Amino acid sequence: MKIEEVQSTTKTQRIAVHTHIKGLGLDEQGVALPIAAGLVGQEKAREACGIVVDLIKSKKMAGRALLLAGAPGTGKTALALSVAQELGPKVPFCPMVGSEVYSSEVKKTEILMENFRRAIGLRIKENKEVYEGEVTELAPEETENPLGGYGRTISHVVIGLKTTKGSKQLRLDPQIYEAIQKEKISIGDVIYIESTTGAVKRVGRSDTYAAEFDLEAEEYVPLPKGDVHKKKEIVQDVTLHDLDVSNAKPQGGQDVMSMMGQMMKQKKTEITEKLRTEINRVVNRYIDQGVAELVPGVLFVDEVHMLDIECFTYLNRALESSLSPIVIFATNRGVCTIRGTDVVSPHGVPVDLLDRMLIIRTMPYTLEEMIHILSIRAGAESIEFEDAALAALGEVGSRTSLRYAVQMLTPCRILTETSGGAAINEDDVREVDRLFLDAKASARLLAKSDGYLK
Repeated sequence: MKIEEVQSTTKTQRIAVHTHIKGLGLDEQGVALPIAAGLVGQEKAREACGIVVDLIKSKKMAGRALLLAGAPGTGKTALALSVAQELGPKVPFCPMVGSEVYSSEVKKTEILMENFRRAIGLRIKENKEVYEGEVTELAPEETENPLGGYGRTISHVVIGLKTTKGSKQLRLDPQIYEAIQKEKISIGDVIYIESTTGAVKRVGRSDTYAAEFDLEAEEYVPLPKGDVHKKKEIVQDVTLHDLDVSNAKPQGGQDVMSMMGQMMKQKKTEITEKLRTEINRVVNRYIDQGVAELVPGVLFVDEVHMLDIECFTYLNRALESSLSPIVIFATNRGVCTIRGTDVVSPHGVPVDLLDRMLIIRTMPYTLEEMIHILSIRAGAESIEFEDAALAALGEVGSRTSLRYAVQMLTPCRILTETSGGAAINEDDVREVDRLFLDAKASARLLAKSDGYLK
């Protein structure tokens, strides 16, 4: 199993609705501040999430689950994302929606397992022997071609490296010269060469060559300290899914049939259980040797009631695994049927899986809290509001929903800009409310009419 050159497959988070959230907004004692880190209200839920964050950091919650239950628009996704913010960028956070598991190409359990393994990180620490310094000499030595003819081949390359402590001349293999050419290394560049693999990495241009320009195309780095030949600790953060993907790719040959097979194969392929077991075995050996450290991350499953009985049965088994992340579920359902059965259960989740969960309830927002949230959101979108307009928008939110009120922010801004105003006033809010319908108003109109289709 190879770990070097593993490409990260972590999903990039681009959830624009929650960009203003920076954390849970707790003080040093773990008590929720009324308005902090982009969150408003939900003090009990935030304090409970704070305890969960402490459990995750102390590595005492692996394989356990958390359920965020509450009405739509009460901040369940926001709480899960604030937990991710509190844990920091080094802890894997994998968001998914319950309906993602339904695919015509891949089994439901395979998609669940893939996301489980995305949420488990591995921090690999390697001590590598490297030659590091500024290139002072770069001279390829040529020799007669042993195959005959007029051509000449490179027999070896002489490279001079300099640091603050001294300099060294190295005689390198011609294959390393090819890597030097690929990196476009020239005299004056700061590079390092791994002594075990011969991999060459260009760090940047030496700052002694820095010119007096305001804008530079090059990145200038200081001259390396210490000896040219040194031991360097390299820390790499990968997830178990990264290891699965990098080892599942068939290492095909260069012949036409291999290349045709690679082009024709499906984009989405299943990773076998045998490969995962083998990777788990190697990972466990690395952990025992102290080379790697396991970082259990967070898997966030929104709309968990969309999963069916097969998925829930699989989750029971997956949560008992030794390599398991912390799973946060979210649902806005009350008592409803479990998908794929006729059984009625709280939140649409089987009772045996509910027994494994800590449940956090989110409460509906008050009018005052809604006004604060809309104010934060307006600040994030750089929209100026008059106080009376914010109060009017808060009233609209309490009558309809918070989501509808947030959706009204941009139309209000466009209306104000059209009329030549600087800040949104109460009349603009009333006008936008008159132009658009929310879900409840639309449902009332449909109830009064005979419907559209005949």
